[in-house]
Amino acid sequence: MRINIVQTIIALAVSILIAYGFYSFQNSENKILFSVGSFVFLTITLVMTIGVRFRQIRTTTNIKVVSFIFFIIGLISNIVFSYIMFSVPVYLITFGILLLLFALITYSINRVNL
Repeated sequence: MRINIVQTIIALAVSILIAYGFYSFQNSENKILFSVGSFVFLTITLVMTIGVRFRQIRTTTNIKVVSFIFFIIGLISNIVFSYIMFSVPVYLITFGILLLLFALITYSINRVNL
């Protein structure tokens, strides 16, 4: 796995801006949790989408596609959570499962060495 610094910094900046947007539009008491959670999830998936390269081009392509799909799922989920009242356990369980599922799929793809 090889990390491209410039693309990783751009992915980090985009994630910060999206998380700040969620922070600005959120009016509940879980504002900070929501912002930090969205930042962490979106950063991990976006860095894997545009900032990482693997040895095999097929592995890289598959992981980038999976990462982009999870980025979109996370973005849509955060938009839905921004419009509804949610409890801390529901948010943490939802995004914890999504993040662990993402990690399992990317690990499995990398392990196969396509």
